[in-house]
Amino acid sequence: MNLRDVIMFYGHEHIRATHPTTFEITKENYVTPRGDCIIGINSSKACYDLLPEIKSKLKADGVKVSLTIKVGEETFKVLARGSSNLLLIDKKSMVVRKSDYICPRTLAIKSTASAKDIPRSLIKLLQKKESKGLMIIEIFPLP
Repeated sequence: MNLRDVIMFYGHEHIRATHPTTFEITKENYVTPRGDCIIGINSSKACYDLLPEIKSKLKADGVKVSLTIKVGEETFKVLARGSSNLLLIDKKSMVVRKSDYICPRTLAIKSTASAKDIPRSLIKLLQKKESKGLMIIEIFPLP
């Protein structure tokens, strides 16, 4: 059985989503034009707030993670990996990375996509303040 957690977040007019290696969702209530990896604000969770069983499973080397981003009728799926080195302790945000760099904000590594890879139709929706998004985290058990 797959484990899952759901994070709700909102859009903002400054969302650009042009970063080549990461994307981020934050509990902060704003984003500046320089925040080019941020795809959502006012999130319901940061790394620290994830379900304990999700955090536990994410901390396994090579575990497969599916991240589904939904805004309106638009959906985008990203695959990534967990790691025994993940900290998952940041209380403000979560970052998904194409690299294997890990810090307290890192949710998953070796991602198949970054902010710039998210379809522009989905980003256009997130550039409206009233837009609501979901990120569904699913962990697939190791064989």
